[in-house]
Amino acid sequence: MSASRDDGPDSELSKYAPKWSREQPATPDAQRSRYVSTSASKLRLLKEEQPPRPLWPEPVPEPRAREDGLLTLIGRSVKVAAFAALVALLAIFGKPLLQHLAVLEPDSASAPTQVSRAPDRLTANDAPANRARVPATAIAAAPPAAPSATAQAQQAPLSPAQGQQAALSPISKPQGSAIRGVTDSEIRFGISAPFTGPAKELGQNMKLGIEAAFNVANANGGVYGRQVRLVAADDGYEPARTAVTMPQLYEKDQVFGLVGNVGTPTAVVALPYALDRKMLFFGAFTGAGLLRNDPPDRYVFNYRASYAEETAAVVNYLVKVRRLSPEQIAVFAQQDAYGDAGFAGVEKAIRSLQGGNESPILRLNYQRNTVDVDDAVAQLQQRNAQLQQKRHAPIRAVIMVPTYRAAAKFIEKTRDLYPDMIYTSVSFVGSTALADELMLLGKRYATGVIVTQVVPAVDGHSSLVLDYKSALAKYFPGQAPDYVSLEGYVDASVLIAALQRNGAQLDTERLVGTMENLRDLDIGLGTPVIFSRSDHQGMHKVWGTQLNETGHYQPIDLQ
Repeated sequence: MSASRDDGPDSELSKYAPKWSREQPATPDAQRSRYVSTSASKLRLLKEEQPPRPLWPEPVPEPRAREDGLLTLIGRSVKVAAFAALVALLAIFGKPLLQHLAVLEPDSASAPTQVSRAPDRLTANDAPANRARVPATAIAAAPPAAPSATAQAQQAPLSPAQGQQAALSPISKPQGSAIRGVTDSEIRFGISAPFTGPAKELGQNMKLGIEAAFNVANANGGVYGRQVRLVAADDGYEPARTAVTMPQLYEKDQVFGLVGNVGTPTAVVALPYALDRKMLFFGAFTGAGLLRNDPPDRYVFNYRASYAEETAAVVNYLVKVRRLSPEQIAVFAQQDAYGDAGFAGVEKAIRSLQGGNESPILRLNYQRNTVDVDDAVAQLQQRNAQLQQKRHAPIRAVIMVPTYRAAAKFIEKTRDLYPDMIYTSVSFVGSTALADELMLLGKRYATGVIVTQVVPAVDGHSSLVLDYKSALAKYFPGQAPDYVSLEGYVDASVLIAALQRNGAQLDTERLVGTMENLRDLDIGLGTPVIFSRSDHQGMHKVWGTQLNETGHYQPIDLQ
């Protein structure tokens, strides 16, 4: 029974076995038991768990089937290689194409949704205490140039030997942006100003005020996540050196635009360079008409009142409040575009008061970046001697269009000659530096000197001035408040407000459009800042201040 039970399945399969195997004698049960170690119950369990498998190999596939498999393998390999090549091409060319399309179509629906607009006015007290302060600017000095060089010749491309790089820190490469000076993490602005030489306090204080406002904004998250950074280049208040600093800022430092450039003679060089390249030229520290064309140049925006407005206010004060005749007014001016702009403002104001009649106005000149005022003093003495001979009233007031050291030297050399002389100056003089120079000479030289201002009194308690003082104390401890640095702070505050209103997608044309529609911006000046397509000057107000015997400016009414 056992033999039949064990041989039953074998007899069914034996027909598939080779002939030599079927001819072999059957193995006795006793001999077979040596090779069998599995009980019948275990075999049944195995048969239940596993499906029956044939004991003999399947027929060998025909050669045709093998050939088909090889062709299939080759086809799949070709498809994989083609797909890999397509991915590589997309990686190489896809991103530049997308960036190009983003520049061409900034208003695309695929643009990210903008976050809500930040407030226009930020204060240092709003900044988190644990935020790191933005490092101070490293200033690059442009090499001195011969005074006889012309502005046209000076606009040649910057050579490696000329100047040093004015970078604050290594410039990051644009990421996801093809706009000069704008990356995912920062916006770079440049300033060309004097940081060495006789007018260095003007540049240093302008930069200080701008950085104070930038630091406040950066501590509050920046402008849509981007930190605002200032790159400074030293032109020494010389146009020849400005011809070097401008290409340096544009080509090497890759700035987005300019803010707070100092001076009129330097603007004669800087402005055409910026306009030719469609660079934003914002908040220059000058009131010259060069930056106030009618209609305005598209890329030029001014915060401050013009020299024409400042001189008109002071001429009106001298004639209507102090009761002087226009013939009793002289002008002490720098012999360059700055002095020309101020003198033209005085001429226009006096001509208006005289009903269009023109009378000669005495102009006393001195050379830029010097304190050589002897010729001017001699001219004043000569004119007063002539007036005395003719029994005419002498010169009683001098409107100054100078820098602070030349102004202080002129007052020093004429105060004893004319104790009752009224001295006034436009705001560019550098009010704090002038007061310091005069107080070194003695309080009698300082008392009564009038300076027109384009910002409120730094000794005041308006919200804007308090915010400025708070930022100055936090980021630049030990630095005293100053009219020039306050103007820099206001400049930068207006610029930051415009950037916030512009939105996250930033380019020059878009920002210009935003600024031309900036209405009623209230940053605490007591009057709103307003720009339009036909007026690129945000403020027209002039404040009057006068030095007292302690060397502090007190507000006066110019009306």
